[in-house]
Amino acid sequence: MATNDPTPADPTDGYGSPDPEDDESHVVILSGLSGGGKTAAAKFFEDLNYVVVDNLPGELLPNLAELVTTDRSRYGRVAIVLDVRAGDAESAYRAMRGALEGRGIRPQVFFLEARDEVLIRRFSETRHRHPLGEGRGVAAAIADERVLLDGVRSEADVVIDTSDLPLRDLRERLFARLGDLEPDRMAIQLLSFGFKFGVPLEADLVFDARFLQNPYYVPELREHSGLTEPVRDFVLGQPATAGFLDRLKPLLAFMIPAFQDEGKSRLTIAIGCTGGQHRSIVLVEELATWLRAEGYGPVGVFHRELERR
Repeated sequence: MATNDPTPADPTDGYGSPDPEDDESHVVILSGLSGGGKTAAAKFFEDLNYVVVDNLPGELLPNLAELVTTDRSRYGRVAIVLDVRAGDAESAYRAMRGALEGRGIRPQVFFLEARDEVLIRRFSETRHRHPLGEGRGVAAAIADERVLLDGVRSEADVVIDTSDLPLRDLRERLFARLGDLEPDRMAIQLLSFGFKFGVPLEADLVFDARFLQNPYYVPELREHSGLTEPVRDFVLGQPATAGFLDRLKPLLAFMIPAFQDEGKSRLTIAIGCTGGQHRSIVLVEELATWLRAEGYGPVGVFHRELERR
């Protein structure tokens, strides 16, 4: 598998490889920005016994769709890496998706991205050439690439910002969403983060929890995360927290069906506090419990800064 995509790290310990014959057919379209981590993700799919097809010319994509649908024993589990190297990336994506769906296969679309400064650093460290970088700087190439892939990103089932993700966390997030595809239901992801580490790119809605009292300044709570009972009690016991949730839940109850009616396949709701260790984690866990109880699933949860402890 040849690629110019620099990745955050090389894969190490992986997950077990399930037997493809034990699972239903599954086709993944893996797209995203150059330097966003597609190489690492493709290797992850290889570990799971997917046939990985990378850098196939756009003109050959319909032929691949025909193979996938006619030879299920060989191509029952396929991951297709599709990005700007295919030429007109959005047209190639729509042709591939249309060819698959026309044959009764709904692909799951993953889109990987990162902040500009992170992408520039990765290209500098690996000395790879950006696919759009001929005769100009990497920053300009990244800006153009974002525009060219915006249509793909908007239809992706899963969008992941790899800027601050160690490789293991990237693999876990991919693994958690693999096969999580219900065509008639919008997938919801709740994400906690720390504002001092940057707002996550994949967030559709962002809420700020820094108005709440911070457990960090309570000595006996500082070293505990928002997953522990003492921190949870401290945060949920504040009147301001109850007021916030009492207003947020009706807002989401109004917005989520509206997003789904507009055809959105996934919604990422991010809640941030200063360091992403206490208040945001408690609120995300509380909202996840409520959303699941209300039947808004599938609901995924990711605490971005938890590994920073």
